[in-house]
Amino acid sequence: AGSPLVAETVARAGYEAAILDSQHGLWDMASLIAGIGAVHHAGSAPGVRVPLNDYATVSRALDCGAEAIIAPMINTAGDARAFAAAAKYPPLGERSWGPLRAMPLQGRTVSTDYLREANDGTLTLAMIETRTALGNVDAIAATPGIDALFIGPYDLSTALSGGTAQDIDASEVDEAIDRIGDAARKAGKIPGIYCRDAERALAMAKRGFRFLTVGSDLRLVRDGAAAQVKALKA
Repeated sequence: AGSPLVAETVARAGYEAAILDSQHGLWDMASLIAGIGAVHHAGSAPGVRVPLNDYATVSRALDCGAEAIIAPMINTAGDARAFAAAAKYPPLGERSWGPLRAMPLQGRTVSTDYLREANDGTLTLAMIETRTALGNVDAIAATPGIDALFIGPYDLSTALSGGTAQDIDASEVDEAIDRIGDAARKAGKIPGIYCRDAERALAMAKRGFRFLTVGSDLRLVRDGAAAQVKALKA
């Protein structure tokens, strides 16, 4: 929702990571900087989903202390290489030096210590959410500097249905989910997926997915408020 305080509150509930969504969410750079710090101080790993093709924000968010970056609509190996180039230092990429906020947040005072650990310590998640991406999934997974494949099931279901449905349980979508997970594991990468709720997350974990985002802050607030109103009107 673009609120560092809400992100911190959610993180303090015990989530291992909290993703700040600047693709569809209300996060601008100022609130991202504050939110990344708030999530870190809450004892959780801060991640950022960047806007479409916004590779400048990839390195900017990492410099501000993000520990994971989700990039949407990675459709080709070329897209994956561009993403990795922005997120990783040489030899994997071309990230420019300047982690002025990241170093103190992560307890590093010597630049060479951060540089040595940064490529392994920052997670890159390439979103697979189109038919084109599905066709290129093995090449995307094999790209050096890409650490994980991350499924956007609603965009994927929209794409596979030709824009007529958002049925994430449709057989074609379910088969694609398995296809993407298999491609990630075959390449030695982390399979990840967005889940609408904890029940689906547990089901996806049983299917071998290891990076699971669950719901959203707005949904948590809405559901909590609705439960209170329902109780008051009972």
